[in-house]
Amino acid sequence: MLTIGLTGGIGSGKSTVAKMLAGLGALVWDADQIGHRVYEPGLPAHAELRSAFGAEIIAPDGKIDRKALGHIVFSDPAALARLNQIVHPRIFERMSSMVRAARDCGETRAIVIEAAILIEAGWQPLFDEIWLVTASRAHAIERLARDRGLAREQIEARIRAQLSEDERRKWAAIVIENDGTLEELQAATAAALEHALHEASAKSSANRR
Repeated sequence: MLTIGLTGGIGSGKSTVAKMLAGLGALVWDADQIGHRVYEPGLPAHAELRSAFGAEIIAPDGKIDRKALGHIVFSDPAALARLNQIVHPRIFERMSSMVRAARDCGETRAIVIEAAILIEAGWQPLFDEIWLVTASRAHAIERLARDRGLAREQIEARIRAQLSEDERRKWAAIVIENDGTLEELQAATAAALEHALHEASAKSSANRR
């Protein structure tokens, strides 16, 4: 059955699409939440992060202090690259094992993993299809100002730091445009899932012949 990587830029509405896909019956996971678990105390990434960035990133409870780590890496591109080298492969391994375990247990639903940095992290091999949620710059800025209370300058800086939309589109099997109403987004999402499941079923049937 289908495994979908759902990505999109900041303010595109990919989390909204993820919730809609869950409502349509897909099994949906968030790569960010998976990522937070890979560096829990006792796991290899925890020790690697401590070694790379020092004891100051360890909170009193022994967990990684994500705020302290963020202060280090987001002002230093080399430090951010080191963090990604440690964490991204671990997240990929964890996601892969979760997908395998679900399928081994007989899970037949579409599995969707929402991942903002899917392409940057090189996680494409995990997925049968990559879906891209897009929105115009104006709509993205409006949503982020409304929902996160960010100033326009902050939003513009985050947009500039992202992978370009053209690069994302190169990988996308399905593009969901999110510049309309929630009802239009729901309809587009439902149509995309129905089409993808139909194609996957037809391909599976052909392979069994």
